[in-house]
Amino acid sequence: MQKFSSVDLNALASIAFAILAFLAMFIWLPDTFSYSAKLMTSIITLGIILWSFEPIPLGLTALIILLLMLLFNIAEVSIIFSGFASPATYLIVGGMMLATAVNQTSLIKRMTYKILLRWGGHAKGLLGSIIIIQQIQAFFIPSTAVRSALMLPVSTMIIETVDAKPGSNLRKMIMLGVAFGGIISGTAVMTAAIGNILTVELLNRFAGIKITYFQWFFYTFPLWLILIPSIWILLLKVFPLPKDQQYFPMIRDEMKIRIKELGPVNKQEIRCLIILFFIVGLWLSEPLHGMHPSIPALIGVVLMTLPIIGIAPWETVVKINYNTVLLLSVTLSMGYTFVDSGAAHTISEYLSVDWFMSLIQSPFIAVIVVILIAQIFHKMISNVSTAVVVLVPILISVSQNAGIDPLVIGFTTGLTSLFGFILIVESMPNLLAHSTGMIKQKDFLKPGLYATIISIIATIIVAATWWRWIGLV
Repeated sequence: MQKFSSVDLNALASIAFAILAFLAMFIWLPDTFSYSAKLMTSIITLGIILWSFEPIPLGLTALIILLLMLLFNIAEVSIIFSGFASPATYLIVGGMMLATAVNQTSLIKRMTYKILLRWGGHAKGLLGSIIIIQQIQAFFIPSTAVRSALMLPVSTMIIETVDAKPGSNLRKMIMLGVAFGGIISGTAVMTAAIGNILTVELLNRFAGIKITYFQWFFYTFPLWLILIPSIWILLLKVFPLPKDQQYFPMIRDEMKIRIKELGPVNKQEIRCLIILFFIVGLWLSEPLHGMHPSIPALIGVVLMTLPIIGIAPWETVVKINYNTVLLLSVTLSMGYTFVDSGAAHTISEYLSVDWFMSLIQSPFIAVIVVILIAQIFHKMISNVSTAVVVLVPILISVSQNAGIDPLVIGFTTGLTSLFGFILIVESMPNLLAHSTGMIKQKDFLKPGLYATIISIIATIIVAATWWRWIGLV
């Protein structure tokens, strides 16, 4: 007789809990929710639990949610499938293909090794390099998960080179540098995080507000410039190192060897860099030509795979992680169906009480309230995409009920949802760093709490100054 392992039992328990939560939500939701709204809220609850505990792959959960929406006929089929036709989906697909193509060259490795050669010989410079490398990658690689995944082999190599012992502050500092650096790398570049793309898509769909690549950068770059040094200083303070662990000449020696192994810059790398700058140029000039960011991404894929001028074979580039495509497409469809079913409107009506409506009449106060709501909500709903597609439509509806501009409400909600530092399930960089086995959940708690407080204060400061000066608040 076959025995179930503890992993099997945990998975079955999580699935059973998700099913019970689905039934409880459907039975106990008040009659103010329509039948479709009850079902949609129940399906989202089931999805949240499955995505949080991950007893089955993320993409499989997304497929189950899609099927439930279709089988229960919650909305028209065209609405349920609309996430797959969204430009945001093609932007993510294009971004993943671009990342795969770039990885066929030595460009990212060369940049990483050069930065570590210059600044990696000292603890402060080493941590700064790990953080900064991901910020540079954000312009060219539209995925926090991919950027952090690219940094993990480098960080592992660094840990082995400097002989950072298990449980040591040095090892924790390096791994959290990868995790937290990956999280903040999505701040200023619209295409650098799925949460950003979803926020822009939802604001356009439900409020008729279009945010361009340049506008997102224009709104957020002061916050980004505050967070980079703040996270760097935080990790240095939380994980102090003795003097004998602050200097690493062996890293410079290792980088020299690796750069020598790469050889001189070749034509493939030069072509790659030219294409990347061309794509970023198209993204930044969106107000001039009006092309959705997905179009430059797809143009870049074509250029990188064409004969003669290309840098990677099509057969390699087309092999992307379809889990991510399913996750994004279904979460978008879930958001659209959530609104179409009436669930978002019903929940917003509960929030539209007099004291709350009067509280958010001041845009600045509204920003503070939304930041706190989004942080709490993100702790309960760990998946960033789910948090955004559920909370942004609700708060857009609340802002419309209050008669205020939904731009700052929706934008702040999506932006704040990026900053999940405390729990490993709050962001992909945290999950990837934890998956190495080199750092534990408890190591995230103290620095994660401080990083969350820093992100809240920094966003409020930017709202009180920069956003007021440019008329956003």
